[in-house]
Amino acid sequence: MIKYIDKSQIRILAIDDEESILNLISIVVENRGYSVFRASDAFKGLKLVEELQPALVLLDYMMPGMDGLETLKRIKHDFPDTYVIMFTGKGSEEIAVELMKAGASDYILKPFSNHNLIERIENVLKIRSVEIKNRELIAEREQLLHQIQAWNHELEERIQRESAALSKAHAEVVQSQKLATLGYLAAGMAHEIRNPLNSISLFTQLLKEGIEDPEKLEYIDKVLKEVDRVDATLRKLLDTAKRPKYAISDVNIETVLQEALESFRPQTMAQGIKVDFIKAASIDSLKADPAELSQIFTNLFLNAIHEMKAGGTLKIELSEDHGDAVIIVSDTGTGIPQENLTSIFDPFFTTKSRGTGMGLSVVLRIVNNYGGRIEVANTGSSGTSFLVRLPLSVAA
Repeated sequence: MIKYIDKSQIRILAIDDEESILNLISIVVENRGYSVFRASDAFKGLKLVEELQPALVLLDYMMPGMDGLETLKRIKHDFPDTYVIMFTGKGSEEIAVELMKAGASDYILKPFSNHNLIERIENVLKIRSVEIKNRELIAEREQLLHQIQAWNHELEERIQRESAALSKAHAEVVQSQKLATLGYLAAGMAHEIRNPLNSISLFTQLLKEGIEDPEKLEYIDKVLKEVDRVDATLRKLLDTAKRPKYAISDVNIETVLQEALESFRPQTMAQGIKVDFIKAASIDSLKADPAELSQIFTNLFLNAIHEMKAGGTLKIELSEDHGDAVIIVSDTGTGIPQENLTSIFDPFFTTKSRGTGMGLSVVLRIVNNYGGRIEVANTGSSGTSFLVRLPLSVAA
């Protein structure tokens, strides 16, 4: 389809100090359908260029006050979409080169023919139209490239987020499978070990009744103590994999935290540990078993205190966020090695010389039961922070 151009919408400005030239240009150019404006000197012309922003300026080279070359430079600097054809009565090549370098699109020698004037004008207007369209296309291309880069960046970020979420979900599934496997193992071990263990305890107590030697009695007491220790380990194993009896009630999370802290007061005082408890606002009660919640924080406090044998700060932050109680437990210990981060919630994993590796597994199981979440929020040479989120309105 041919696109017709309304020439009356195209503004052409003639700047010349000769009235006869201005009259001639007006007649010839208006007869071709263009809108023509005129100025008798450079200063008036520059003012009209600013007001009208014409497509084309026909500019005389020799003018009083400000010559055509200086006027041309100002137009091209301030209004690059306004093209300029220069009129000159001097035909030297040096002047032509100077004008073209300054930004003129063409130049016409005086006197000129009407046909030549129109031909030059329409040729420059065509070039202007093509060049402006090219600039628009280039700008559009740059904009599209920028959008594509932004989309690619957004896509990469989305892939990273989805990959991280998938990895996290996979890790949670693996952890659940480990706990399920541990449940079968624990049930079998409890049955197979507790029967002979009970027999050992019973026969040892019977032996104790017929012995009066203090040294032998001491040995028997040590045997019974070790039997109790094995039984306690079995109970921890069962607690890790299987939920014991529980009773749901309204629990004040701050009270649970304060009571758990109080049970460690002798240790914190002996090790020179400062306890910093920060409560953001009033927190609603949870539907939970208080003993289970206490077990969560008792294990976290125990690990934190273990990491600060030479003193430090145990910091507890309690707040509410989008219907969750948020608890952050921080210490100023040496941090968790990066290679251990993926294993800290695994049953039997421990870096303590006398630890069972059950504590954090129990914590994970309890938090999961309440539809909550626990993670290492931060760890490094300045210490470790565990973040626990527990829904306030959901009972396990």
